[in-house]
Amino acid sequence: MVSDPQMLPEAATWHYALALAVLALLGALGHVVRAVFNILPDRLTNRPVPDLILSSGCDWKDWLFSIEYDDEGYYRLDSLHNFRIAVGWTVFSGFWMLLFVPDASKVTAYFIDQSLVALVDLFWYRIETFEW
Repeated sequence: MVSDPQMLPEAATWHYALALAVLALLGALGHVVRAVFNILPDRLTNRPVPDLILSSGCDWKDWLFSIEYDDEGYYRLDSLHNFRIAVGWTVFSGFWMLLFVPDASKVTAYFIDQSLVALVDLFWYRIETFEW
């Protein structure tokens, strides 16, 4: 890691586009993880105020964005509305971070550039060591 922030590269537009694509994939992964690996139901009742107080899986964002739950109170995996909210929230938060956190875009650009260099080096290593 580069210790001097002045040595970090400036972020180009394609750095932002690639970072937002990765954030969208992370949002989709978060949606699936929340729906699949949830042991206890998020909603205990059909009323929002007791759910906010009693349930640990249901918070004010769920009520504000009207997250969809099934009949047993679990987060719905097959809901396109839930998927859009999970991906949109992740992309919005990440884009806000890239724009307003000092040097976050430079660090992101550095890691993207280093990842691409490592990927190209791995490709040429595989080509050199390929056996028929």
